[in-house]
Amino acid sequence: MRRGVRRSVVAFALFAALTPAGPVRAVTSEPTVTVRSGVEPQPLERLFDNIAVSDDARPGEADFDGAGASLSARDLTAAGWTPGRTLTVQRAPLTWPRRAPGEPDNVRAAGQSVRMTGRGDALAFLVAGTTGTEVSGAGTVSYANGTTSSYRLTAPDWRTGPLATKAVALPHVNTPGGQLAVRARLYVVTVPVVRGRRVASVRLPDAPGLHVFAVSVRATTPGWTGSWAAATGGYPAVGPWSDRTLRLVVHSSVGGPRVRLRFDNTFASAPVRIGSVTVAVRAAGAAARDVPVAVAFRGAAGVEVAAGAQAFSDPLDFEVPADSSLLVSFHLPGTVAAAPVHRLGVQRSYVSEPGDHAADVAGTAYTTVLTSRPLLTGVDVGGGPGSVVLLGDSITDWEKSTVDADRRWPDVLADRLLAQDEVPHYGVLNQGISANRVVTDRYPGDGVSSDTGGVSALHRFDRDVLAQTSARTAVVFQGVNDVRWGASADEVIAGLRELADRGHVRGLRMLAATILPCEGEARCTAAADAERVRVNAWIRDSDAFDGVLDFDAVVRDPDHPARMLPAYDSGDHLHPGDAGLAALAGAVDLTLL
Repeated sequence: MRRGVRRSVVAFALFAALTPAGPVRAVTSEPTVTVRSGVEPQPLERLFDNIAVSDDARPGEADFDGAGASLSARDLTAAGWTPGRTLTVQRAPLTWPRRAPGEPDNVRAAGQSVRMTGRGDALAFLVAGTTGTEVSGAGTVSYANGTTSSYRLTAPDWRTGPLATKAVALPHVNTPGGQLAVRARLYVVTVPVVRGRRVASVRLPDAPGLHVFAVSVRATTPGWTGSWAAATGGYPAVGPWSDRTLRLVVHSSVGGPRVRLRFDNTFASAPVRIGSVTVAVRAAGAAARDVPVAVAFRGAAGVEVAAGAQAFSDPLDFEVPADSSLLVSFHLPGTVAAAPVHRLGVQRSYVSEPGDHAADVAGTAYTTVLTSRPLLTGVDVGGGPGSVVLLGDSITDWEKSTVDADRRWPDVLADRLLAQDEVPHYGVLNQGISANRVVTDRYPGDGVSSDTGGVSALHRFDRDVLAQTSARTAVVFQGVNDVRWGASADEVIAGLRELADRGHVRGLRMLAATILPCEGEARCTAAADAERVRVNAWIRDSDAFDGVLDFDAVVRDPDHPARMLPAYDSGDHLHPGDAGLAALAGAVDLTLL
């Protein structure tokens, strides 16, 4: 197995390849001397030259696509996307235009220069295309010190683009001939900037049919480290919960003197109201060690999270112990019949009797056990060196590990990091989703569905890796579900290579883990195993990643390489048990992180 660094990770190096229905990507070049133009940058709203939103009663007042079609103002309001509201998507704040229906609310990208300011790790664009297919073009970021970097922005079409990567989908399209019951999509796309340099302006691409509604600099997250995370795998029916409090049990990796929480309304079509929220160190079951501490959102006790958006709580002085169980409690004052969910918790959480019980010390009001994780997607702590993100499937997502025991391989890895001083005590963020694949969506990305296998790793990479708090290294450990369900090795390899390229462009250190053997499981046929072996050979021999975790070599039976060693097998021949998960974590060369 190759060890060590393949190369220094250089962001902003080359344009990443783009699959026809894949996620939007962009790459910058090395900064060069700015060539000043005679056009003074303007605020984006002064450049608006197109009307996308119409009143349902007056659809003729807007013409988004040149054929008279437009977005419904009523649908946008129902989704929580109201004029002037700032929505956070992929950690970037974007303000929906403060315009009434029938007024110019977006700009058709034609090389305009937009005034901006701020330092960060990316520019975030709220966009959509209107050409019937994705539309792409190159632009330039100008910095206050006189340098520039280039980027490529690609916007999926507002009516045919992938639902898996949309920020929000609306149920109708307005036309002069009447309203159509077809999905309209809006997308948030990020492109990298040179970290540490103050952005002064951005020149939009010259790309007919590419519409920009908002743009902002996504700030970096100095002073914060991701300690816990969960990836949203779908949008199933829940409860329904009405005037109930959810008390979720989460396990920290690193600790810190401050805390903030992240709630995501991913895949939703309507806002969700979260009432009072508290955090506490767990004693046992649903009981807190001390009185839970209230969490605020811009000074308020609760928050409404718009469809497709997320909300970060205000920083709170609260000591989060490392390697500990926390209780995050939040009251749902309205009725919630469906919610974004991480299904596989392998941890008992709780739902209360009616009422706001977020501040309860005792667990007596929490009478129902919950095994999934709705809405809550992140716990950050103050300080720390940054986080390692583990992008995986059910083997990373705790399948077959002991319930309530915190024996997932990411947990064991976090314990190893805490117990040594050779490398920093990085946070460990588990972004595994059971049944997830590299190149194919399980959940279609829109609507209520019982499938919580998530959109593909390619489609969720921006949200679940690039947008994670203080991410510095990503480990990609996926592919077994692809080959089990008929994907070729070439397809999986192409997907893994794309993930590596996209991570490198954003300055991440990218590691890959080989796929485990699974002979004996129904879908792990000889043909599937042959594809697995081909993928693993490529991972070991390719220079696409900065390092390799050869998990296959750790757990396979040397006398029968297509099978797992019985001591590591959970019994289903696909998932390692506790001993196998510990062996995976124990084999990680921490210096690679």
